[in-house]
Amino acid sequence: MGKVIISDPERFLNKKKALIEGGKDNLHIISDFDRTLSRAFVNGERAPTVIAQIRNGGHLKEGYPRAAQDLFDHYHPIEKDENIAGDEKNRLMNEWWRKHFDLIIESGMNKQVIKNIVDEKNIILRVGVKEFIEKLNLDKIPLVIMSASTGDMIIAHLIEEELIYPNVHIVANLFEFDESGKVKGVKEPMIHSHNKNEIVVRDFDFYDQLLHRKNVILLGDNVGDVGMIEGFNYDNLIKIGFLNEDIEKNMEKFKQNYDVIITGDGSFEFVNKLLEEILV
Repeated sequence: MGKVIISDPERFLNKKKALIEGGKDNLHIISDFDRTLSRAFVNGERAPTVIAQIRNGGHLKEGYPRAAQDLFDHYHPIEKDENIAGDEKNRLMNEWWRKHFDLIIESGMNKQVIKNIVDEKNIILRVGVKEFIEKLNLDKIPLVIMSASTGDMIIAHLIEEELIYPNVHIVANLFEFDESGKVKGVKEPMIHSHNKNEIVVRDFDFYDQLLHRKNVILLGDNVGDVGMIEGFNYDNLIKIGFLNEDIEKNMEKFKQNYDVIITGDGSFEFVNKLLEEILV
């Protein structure tokens, strides 16, 4: 069971009051996918991210998993190193993502592989997420899912869950396919773990739907996810962070960056109750 911690109760209540007063017509949602909408742990083990399913499932050429792991072993410590300046880290993360996607393409990624991975059902949504997305659809509230992962697989997972609606917008790395269904490239802009704040959302078709919706709920599972709000024009913002592991180590940073922290790989119960209050 997850535990809910409110960083500054008075500030949170003021923000919630503003969102309630604004109502559903002024609201939109921004969310990460991996370990935010999906669970962080399944059967006591760390759940695979969307991209990890490609690496671990034996779906591509034989040498792919080892090469992908080598890239991870080299770049992941850089990703977590807080002593590396932002610009340099962005450059190196972009380098990692491009090398990895080149490797995925060279290793034979295609539409059938995506279907096979989704059919394995290794991604499990948090309890309450299905109800959350369905409620947003009923009230025509835009949900923008931003991810550094493969957007085609996120879309496929949501289709499998029957959760693709007109109000759901995916901002992620999307493949380009040839006539046979084989991946031939990745559409720009390339999105990695440290540049979500730089993605120009006004270049996406859905942006006009958000112009008058200046109250936002942001959902993420790491401190970097709060950068997703940059590029959006907002008046009031409630940030909810899912702190899934190393709770004591990361709690203070989460309190500094999120209004609400949900620990222990918790459900969407708190999020859904908040949404109910706003949508009354």
